Amino acid sequence: MIVEALLGEFMHEAENTRKLLNAIPDSALGYKPNEKSWTTGQLASHIAETYNWFEGTFTLDNMDMAGYHYDKGDISKASNIVVKFEENFKRAQSVLENAKDEDMLKLWRMTMDGNDLFPPMPRIQVVRSFLFNHLYHHRGEMVVYLRATGNKVPGLFGPAGDF
Repeated sequence: MIVEALLGEFMHEAENTRKLLNAIPDSALGYKPNEKSWTTGQLASHIAETYNWFEGTFTLDNMDMAGYHYDKGDISKASNIVVKFEENFKRAQSVLENAKDEDMLKLWRMTMDGNDLFPPMPRIQVVRSFLFNHLYHHRGEMVVYLRATGNKVPGLFGPAGDF
């Protein structure tokens, strides 16, 4: 029941992510609102990358970030980022479809060189915060980036008024 509910939200929200990434024109990829922020291309790549974290979250009890490396690929074109998203989405979907409810309450850790990056917590909490809510946060940033560069934003939770 837990996994079934997560999968429903995952599939619905992946479509929203897809719409948002497909709305990014190449001309906006270099936009950076300030020195501390990522460019639009880097932010879009990070959104696509978040789907790459599902496997480690669902299949490992301890995800050691010291050994984590993500190949962003060529982020000079928005279509390349969409392709990377689609690859990561398919793997994440498969992992989630094969997850078991009983594993959702097991403790999960994220470490770096043996140190906890945050306190161990039940996997379901990690999925909701580290995967889902984290993704929604960055999608919200992307909406701001698109509007700041004069681009249209697709409706994610109803009409956006742009299309």
